[in-house]
Amino acid sequence: MARGRRVKAQAPSKGGVGFGAAGTGAAGAPAGAGRAGGADAAALRARLRARGAPAARTRVARLEEELEEARQQLYVAEAAEGFSAAGGAAGGAAGGAAADALVFRQAPTFFDCYPSSVKVYAEVRAPSGELLRVPRRRIAIKNGAESVDVYDTSGPQNVDVREGLPALRAPWVAARAPGGPRRQTQMWAAKQGIVTPEMAFCAAREGADPEFVRAEVARGRAIIPANKRHVELEPTVIGRKFHTKVNANFGNSAVTSSIEEEVEKLQWSTMWGADTVMDLSTGDNIHETREWIMRNSPVPVGTVPIYQCLEKANGDVAGITWELFRETLLEQAEQGVDYWTIHAGVLLEFVPLTAERLTGIVSRGGSIHAKHMLINDHTQNFAYQHWDDILDICAEYDISLSIGDGLRPGCIKDANDEAQFGELRVQGELTRRAWEKNVQVMNEGPGHVPLNKVQENMDKQLDWCSEAPFYTLGPLATDIAPAYDHITSAIGAATIGAAGTALLCYVTPKEHLGLPDRDDVKQGLIAYKIAAHASDLAKGHPRAQIRDDALSAARFEFRWEDQFNLSLDPVTARSFHDETLPADASKSAHFCSMCGPKFCSMKITQEVREIFGSDETAASANSFLTAAAAAEPLAPDAQAEADEGMLEMSAKFREMGDEIYHPEDEIPTGR
Repeated sequence: MARGRRVKAQAPSKGGVGFGAAGTGAAGAPAGAGRAGGADAAALRARLRARGAPAARTRVARLEEELEEARQQLYVAEAAEGFSAAGGAAGGAAGGAAADALVFRQAPTFFDCYPSSVKVYAEVRAPSGELLRVPRRRIAIKNGAESVDVYDTSGPQNVDVREGLPALRAPWVAARAPGGPRRQTQMWAAKQGIVTPEMAFCAAREGADPEFVRAEVARGRAIIPANKRHVELEPTVIGRKFHTKVNANFGNSAVTSSIEEEVEKLQWSTMWGADTVMDLSTGDNIHETREWIMRNSPVPVGTVPIYQCLEKANGDVAGITWELFRETLLEQAEQGVDYWTIHAGVLLEFVPLTAERLTGIVSRGGSIHAKHMLINDHTQNFAYQHWDDILDICAEYDISLSIGDGLRPGCIKDANDEAQFGELRVQGELTRRAWEKNVQVMNEGPGHVPLNKVQENMDKQLDWCSEAPFYTLGPLATDIAPAYDHITSAIGAATIGAAGTALLCYVTPKEHLGLPDRDDVKQGLIAYKIAAHASDLAKGHPRAQIRDDALSAARFEFRWEDQFNLSLDPVTARSFHDETLPADASKSAHFCSMCGPKFCSMKITQEVREIFGSDETAASANSFLTAAAAAEPLAPDAQAEADEGMLEMSAKFREMGDEIYHPEDEIPTGR
């Protein structure tokens, strides 16, 4: 999969679609729509109109999506050619005859997953002059009269996996200050007061001021994982003051999976909202699998280098050395890995503290380091001893560190114990040492934690780790639900996310049971996108509630298609509805199969509003209720008379069929 394969590009158009802080607005065509094709486009639209408006809108949406993706690829192609000629990113190790033998399935398309949505790009000028094209997903509602824009992680569409994604960041990397320090990390630039293209890109995605993003990165409260070799990346910012992000794990094992399956999981992950992914491969072809993932990932990619190091040692922990580990780091750095999980906080003195645990050390990386220390004459963790060397490599490539929680609790009983918190304290020390070398850091957290102990984890992490971003696996709130741990963990994830966790590592239904497949990946992501969004609502993120309000309005107004399309999974929402009410007419019905036409509370509420819903009536009713609440109690004789009147009215209500509303001509006159 060699570089330099792209055709010469033309300059990008300047009429791209912007999106406001509110995230909503009148529907419009994506950037450049209608500018290409002239009379042919007009003729096509005329033919489509003849087929009917719904079919026309669907076809036009698809064409506009393809046009936008083509323009995006053309925009970066010329810069990518120049970058490749200058040395470029790590060469593809997956090319040649081996690549020809791979058979990739056609992944479901963007339109298959999100009907009535198109990708649009906001054109933003970075302070350094680069023109940035920032993706959003635009959901058409009210038959196309309005739209809602949402965060999009799906990356460029209609791209050949064998070619890889466009090298979006190639010109940004090539333009880094000549003559400046060699190690120009995002944190270094932020401390110098420089807003990089990556920061400006993230700010546009978040609806934030670029200067605010820069300040958070400089302080260490946010990170932008962006290896200078991963030029295909659409940058994202991770920090508790931004949207709560979600990570998806995948990777092969010694038992099952293939390169094709792992690439498919990557595509499925980014389609359903993964903000970052981690390749946790432990089986064959680790390097080749990662190369395919790097060249096709629009989101930051993380790894756990000790896994590949153990594979190089033929599965023998005794064969792992610092030299072998360093070699592995450099190999992965050249491929473009954006962040590493390294369990440098698993110190020798903490290992005995796990002896009384119910489930011991459940982290693969943590257990490898623990065993390595014990079989090497109880020497200290080599990652801790060589931390400065690791930081030098990170600074060279601008790789972020996710300091591993190798002693996280593996069950409710072991939560918040001395081993777990001892490692967390060391993470704080390692974090501050990394900042001294301008290396970005986040801290990994538990694990299995009951809800009453979640807040303590967040409080200690903020205190001991100087407010670096927290990255947590769940936590799982109970241990009793194998096959449903995506739910048990999403409960804990929403809780700790609301408390301030910046990145949530998803759990799939296969957790503790087996290697997840593509469908498991989707289930895990949907559960965690719910948790992340719930966290944003709880934190009061200024843009979080827009989509909730739009969907709620559609639900109340019985706009079924808009309900489906505004949901996290439109296709599944539609299929559930259509299981019992499949007819097209049911898409405009004022009820669903749960309540039927007689018991829908929203329909009844609308009827109440039609009769009593004027502003004057509402104000009058409110005044009456207020006066009644403040009135003096009735005298005993007056109270008895009132009670008798209520009984009389109840009898009349029963006589009229126990119905609240009646046609006006059926209502008895006189009172």
